[in-house]
Amino acid sequence: MLENRNERAALTKEVLKDVTELATLGSGCFWCIEAIFQMVQGVKSVVSGYAGGQRPNPSYESVCTGTTGHAEVVQVTFDANVISYRDILEIFFGTHDPTTLNRQGADSGTQYRSTIMFHLKEQEETARLLIKELEEQGLFDDPIVTEVVPAPEFFAAEDYHQEYYRNNTTQGYCQAVISPKLVKFRERFAHRLAGQS
Repeated sequence: MLENRNERAALTKEVLKDVTELATLGSGCFWCIEAIFQMVQGVKSVVSGYAGGQRPNPSYESVCTGTTGHAEVVQVTFDANVISYRDILEIFFGTHDPTTLNRQGADSGTQYRSTIMFHLKEQEETARLLIKELEEQGLFDDPIVTEVVPAPEFFAAEDYHQEYYRNNTTQGYCQAVISPKLVKFRERFAHRLAGQS
């Protein structure tokens, strides 16, 4: 009997250990959103990149022109046993202004749009329901302009953009924009920090 129970427990662990999902999100500069999600419990990896435009294999320089149609986004791979897609979206909405069209702070242009690029129909449904709930709660003074679109092809950004905040914490933009955002994130989502129970 004990062996069967242990076998079942081992099998359950095996089944549950690899329930990973992908979230593709844009909320302004990808350095900011990457730094936030790297701190979240259950997140396995965060890759900065570009998506949503017409140009294949875009470069940072081309995306910065605002003419490619691409947005700066991150692909977040997460363990759905630890954190749900809805939890991911709550962090997303809680760490940027989803009511400003094509702008976050001083960063302006279509490449900085607020976007949820869903990989599954369930993700789309979750996103639309959460937006509806947030609007009904009146948490924002203006309407939410976040686009909810099917996930297009994703292009990873250049190597120097990956782990940008971790590798450049003393850089001016990191100090002025990202560090204060991370302080607010830690205060508001302390229960979601990696290493917390």
